[in-house]
Amino acid sequence: MAIDKLGSSLYEALRKIIRAPVVDEKVVKELVKDIQRALLQADVNVHLVLELSKNIESRALEEKLPSGISRCDHVVKVVYEELTRFLGEKPAALPIETGKTNVLMLVGIQGSGKTTSAAKLARFFKKRGLKAALVCADTYRPGAYAQLRQLASSVGVSVYGKEKEKDSVEVALQGVEEFRSEKYDLIVIDTAGRHKDEKSLIEEMKQLIKKVEPDEVTLVIDGTIGQQAFAQAKAFNEATNIGSIFVAKLDGSARGGGALSAVAATGAPIKFIGTGEKIDNIELFDPPRFVGRLLGMGDLASLIEKVKEAEVKVPEKKARAMMSGKFSLEDMYEQFEAMQKMGSLKRIMKMVPGFSYNLPDDKIDVAEEKMRRWRFIIQSMTREERENPQLLNSSRIRRIARGAGVNERDVKELTNQFFAMKKIMKKIMRQRSPIFGKMMRGFT
Repeated sequence: MAIDKLGSSLYEALRKIIRAPVVDEKVVKELVKDIQRALLQADVNVHLVLELSKNIESRALEEKLPSGISRCDHVVKVVYEELTRFLGEKPAALPIETGKTNVLMLVGIQGSGKTTSAAKLARFFKKRGLKAALVCADTYRPGAYAQLRQLASSVGVSVYGKEKEKDSVEVALQGVEEFRSEKYDLIVIDTAGRHKDEKSLIEEMKQLIKKVEPDEVTLVIDGTIGQQAFAQAKAFNEATNIGSIFVAKLDGSARGGGALSAVAATGAPIKFIGTGEKIDNIELFDPPRFVGRLLGMGDLASLIEKVKEAEVKVPEKKARAMMSGKFSLEDMYEQFEAMQKMGSLKRIMKMVPGFSYNLPDDKIDVAEEKMRRWRFIIQSMTREERENPQLLNSSRIRRIARGAGVNERDVKELTNQFFAMKKIMKKIMRQRSPIFGKMMRGFT
């Protein structure tokens, strides 16, 4: 079961409670069964599922209701709190200490996504003003250094590695020494993939950690790994002290539950999750937010952060002109670009409370495809046409459609939508509503 499917299953289970005329023992037990089914299908370890469902049932039925809270609200609260407790009740501290060079070593099985995750971490911290570097200590996989070098180039960070060197400990030590002498804030070491039963590689990992003495060892778990995650995480933790977990590939295709089970196996917190293939698809793991999204409650805090990261500064004068209907297709294009920086429309909508599972995926996909086409259409226009769409006669529309690789009706749909938006903006401006005043203050 994909992580999205797990979320929708839990959401539907809670909806049954919300719609029930009376929340009694029978309804609660049915909810617990639904939750068990959803978690087991998502590959959460069976013992953890039983423990979690037992806690939910006993709390939902035995705890005294707080004053002013209905049984229904109490049950929803219990589910939210128990899932959050399972994952960690608050975000874990970042593995960074100011005033020193921090060394973070990534370990995990083959194909878990360590190399891409290393680059994502370097990018994440670079965006926050830290001087970050990468070290390739994977001396087994052909092309490992070439891949890391390419990723490092794409995110603009330094990288150290030796193509023909076989001693991974020596490479790691040399890389750390070089970047430490250059006063880097963070060094991320990518290591070879190893399975729990590969004794020589597990021993090599121990030697790496002993010699390099990283500030933190991060276990990278593939979000699609399934039930193996628990045993693998347990074995790695027995071999060394795992300080944190990075769940990679936790997007729509991931089963997810198995990777989340690794928390219980190691006792280490999840600190980061990879939410897609792009280098910027990385998030600090915040259990309350994650569970809120999973249960369809949304995550406005993450949405606000995304907006800030992609923010397009709009001068107040221009904002007022736009709100009064005096805006162009150029302005519209800027907004499309800002939205694209925030990620897919599907991911954005899942952060909005009430929208998480209410909008069909096919409708979101259609809207996203339209926005993609509209961006190409505007790119195919001349500056004069973008500033004044009324110039668009049939011959211009034909030329633009050819340039954008779309149908002429797509160009007409965009211009119709544009003129409709202008009318709406003018109407809002005429009404001088309090909402408009608040919106204007937001631009200043």
